[in-house]
Amino acid sequence: MQRLKNYIAGKLVPPANGAYLPKFNPATGEQIAEVPDSDASDVNAAVDAAKTAFRPWADTSVDERARVISRIADLIDEKTELLALAETNDTGKPIGLSRKMDIPRAASNFRYFAQAITQFQSELHDMGTQGFNYTLRRPVGVAGLISPWNLPLYLFSWKIAPAIAAGNTAVAKPSEITPTTAYLLSEICVEAGLPPGVLNIVHGLGPKVGAEIVSHPQVPMISFTGSTATGKSIIQTAGPMFKKLSLEMGGKNPNLVFADCDFNAAVKGSVRAAFTNQGQICLCGSRILVEDKIFDSFLDAFIVETQKMKLGDPLEAETKIGAIVSKDQFLKDMEFIEIAKGEGGKIVSGGKIAS
Repeated sequence: MQRLKNYIAGKLVPPANGAYLPKFNPATGEQIAEVPDSDASDVNAAVDAAKTAFRPWADTSVDERARVISRIADLIDEKTELLALAETNDTGKPIGLSRKMDIPRAASNFRYFAQAITQFQSELHDMGTQGFNYTLRRPVGVAGLISPWNLPLYLFSWKIAPAIAAGNTAVAKPSEITPTTAYLLSEICVEAGLPPGVLNIVHGLGPKVGAEIVSHPQVPMISFTGSTATGKSIIQTAGPMFKKLSLEMGGKNPNLVFADCDFNAAVKGSVRAAFTNQGQICLCGSRILVEDKIFDSFLDAFIVETQKMKLGDPLEAETKIGAIVSKDQFLKDMEFIEIAKGEGGKIVSGGKIAS
């Protein structure tokens, strides 16, 4: 069984307390790994490493930062199959989706920001005889980056890449539910030659690791993607400390379908929006509002399209619907189906546990 490690000061290290959490494959229920159950001591070590690395990294030339970050992107591309397999075993999503979307987009994030910093443009305002006003963009310091479980490497890279490209250092926490691609990213950063302490990855639970990152006085900025309740808690902690915040929280996204739509495109697009990644995407179409005059025909066509989607083993190439990410999330989904029934909803397809 694989035992994951934290990535602190350029090294892969066990949690200071020696404690681990079990990690299960959502498709099989089998325990596949042990994840560090880190605490404040690990966060403090990571922040210290990031603080030490900050000034040398900020002073590193743009070309050199771009070279190292581009190398990370290249290694992600080279290791696509390994990363896709790890992500599928972590999340339960179809491996085809990992191969075609999640892993390539993670590489693209690193590559984009590596190139973007070489295209820096300043702003200059001529004040006439009074002189000039100009804008300089400088790195801030240590960034605290907290990422969710649904797109574990893709969204993780979306936080890490711009932070370190701009010359900041980072202490990052992946979800304890889907930690493996973050661990593999640690190995990739070592191989790419990223200087020690520029990126630190601390695994563990939100209340123990995430909360410590948010409240740490030496972490002046936080990027969080996750639930609205957790985001509210982060604001309450970080606000009085005047930290810079970037919060992406949960939503309830409607698809609006009118009678004059491209009918086939609307049906297929709505199915894709609803069920990609088992619907576990923050911008998925979680409800569909259809104009009365085409409601019945739209519903019939929608059911036909959903029934074409193969539900099965996420490692099979033809599978379109894999496993829900965890037992807790599965039970939550089933609970909402019962709520819908209780509110007068009619289940027209599915709605029960697949055999």
